[in-house]
Amino acid sequence: MVDSNETHVIVGAGLAGAKAAETLRDEGFTGRVILLGDEREKPYERPGLSKGYLTGAEQADALQVHDPAWYTAHEVELHLGQPVTELDREAKEVRLGDGTAIRYQKLLLTTGSSPRPLRVPGADLAGVHYLRRLPHAERLRQVLQTLGRENGRLLIVGAGWIGMEVAAAARGYGAEVTVVEPQPTPLHGVLGPELGGFFADLHREHGVSLELGASVTEVLGQDGMVLAALTDTGEELPAHAMLIGIGAAPDIALAEAAGLEIAPREEGGGVAVDASLRTSDPDVFAAGDLASAYHPLFERRLRVEHWANALNGGPAAARAMLGQDVVYDRVPYFFSDQYDLGMEYSGFAAPGEYAQVVIRGDAAKREFIAFWLDAQSRVLAGMNVNVWDVTGPIQQLVRSRRPVDPERLSDPTVPLDALLP
Repeated sequence: MVDSNETHVIVGAGLAGAKAAETLRDEGFTGRVILLGDEREKPYERPGLSKGYLTGAEQADALQVHDPAWYTAHEVELHLGQPVTELDREAKEVRLGDGTAIRYQKLLLTTGSSPRPLRVPGADLAGVHYLRRLPHAERLRQVLQTLGRENGRLLIVGAGWIGMEVAAAARGYGAEVTVVEPQPTPLHGVLGPELGGFFADLHREHGVSLELGASVTEVLGQDGMVLAALTDTGEELPAHAMLIGIGAAPDIALAEAAGLEIAPREEGGGVAVDASLRTSDPDVFAAGDLASAYHPLFERRLRVEHWANALNGGPAAARAMLGQDVVYDRVPYFFSDQYDLGMEYSGFAAPGEYAQVVIRGDAAKREFIAFWLDAQSRVLAGMNVNVWDVTGPIQQLVRSRRPVDPERLSDPTVPLDALLP
């Protein structure tokens, strides 16, 4: 039976929030667990929205974090379609949009992030799309199917992970695709020019037109429909639909209004938390996209937007809420699937903070591992492309913080384990 004298509330019913609720029960918490979400769908995982679900390989049920009956079976009170409008830290309660007030002993914020809007004339046309939530993906999948049947053109603004994964999905449906990106390569801010150029070649080989070093300045349309986009390079690019993928901003409004510390922009601009995911209020925690968390390995705050951070950060925060000694120091990890290419990335190599990139394997055959090294030849990050079962040793190399011999690192005949201290 649930002990109604103690209540832990989780605001944000995504992957991080749902896994936190699961962990509270797994760790023996017997109080009330209340999970609040502003979406109407039960908690689901987001990677499929730009991968399997968008391509048609997965259905919506496959995205769910738990079976629908799990919440009742584990006595997790799930409130959907209810935005939290206020956090009163003095009263230790949150207020919902309908005026309901819910008291808490411990509170976890997992409100995630939202797509950054394109602020140019015409960006509010009905044919301009964003991708963050399941209804977005449902609409976009229908659009891509139609474009494929009618030989239509999708214009994507932003060559980040969302943009490039959607480009691959759109080409799979047969749509024509143009990507506009102000940086000199796709994924430039994450991978740098060396590997950004690799992804540019990949997409060009699959028929994607890349307009690099350009920004959209206006969207042209008629009767709500998109017709074209103008760029600052003087181009007029025809389009029948647009996807905006220019990054995401953490949803900090609730935390900021409550007076919680917010990290500066250079630390991700999320809710500032320590290595145990505790905010400036000792009874309030934050995890997932929302949190700018101090990372002991990198000795700085990082805000990581990827799936693995939600998967692991939610449970870590739940354990900290229960008073356990928690140090959340997972090596950042994410993955991507584009065409016949699969990749995994582990670590953190900020633009301008690495000295060289070492390639191990055959980049021409798209079977290799790329390593980002600092000036002391320490591995900051590694990305395996169509090479599998190497995430463990890559993360160990990152975690070791020890110099490696770049020549041995690049030699596929030298086992990665042999490079570990």
